[in-house]
Amino acid sequence: SRGLGDVYKRQDLAVKIEESGAVISVDDLGVVVADPLQMRQLFQNIIGNSLKYRHPDRTPEIRVTRAKAPEGVDPDSHTSISIKDNGIGFKEEYQEKIFDIFQRLHTRQQFQGTGIGLTICKKIVEHHHGLIRATAVQGEGAEFLITLPLTQG
Repeated sequence: SRGLGDVYKRQDLAVKIEESGAVISVDDLGVVVADPLQMRQLFQNIIGNSLKYRHPDRTPEIRVTRAKAPEGVDPDSHTSISIKDNGIGFKEEYQEKIFDIFQRLHTRQQFQGTGIGLTICKKIVEHHHGLIRATAVQGEGAEFLITLPLTQG
């Protein structure tokens, strides 16, 4: 088991962070028993999306914090993590669809990508018996809430 904050490596996204001038803050996220490579990919995909879908008129700010467990989830056996940005957000009607494979909210001319990043995130979280959900306000930003059990099995 390793601290979740240790899994995310800033150098994975160093070029995008430097280009955008992004400010990323990561709190102490605690420790879970999980596949470190999959956790790294999970964080990299979500933070990468925050950098990709940044608002053109402001410096990207991404905050990774512990969050309150969703209703019905035992906070003694699970941890919840919020990844919140100040990017372009998305319409509320898309909050479930964004996890569907090849679901794109923008054209390839607007934003590069395959449309599988968030699908992979959902698969990783489900593989670890967790939950992921996204909320956003169009033009103001998005928030991803990831809830994972502290141990597997």
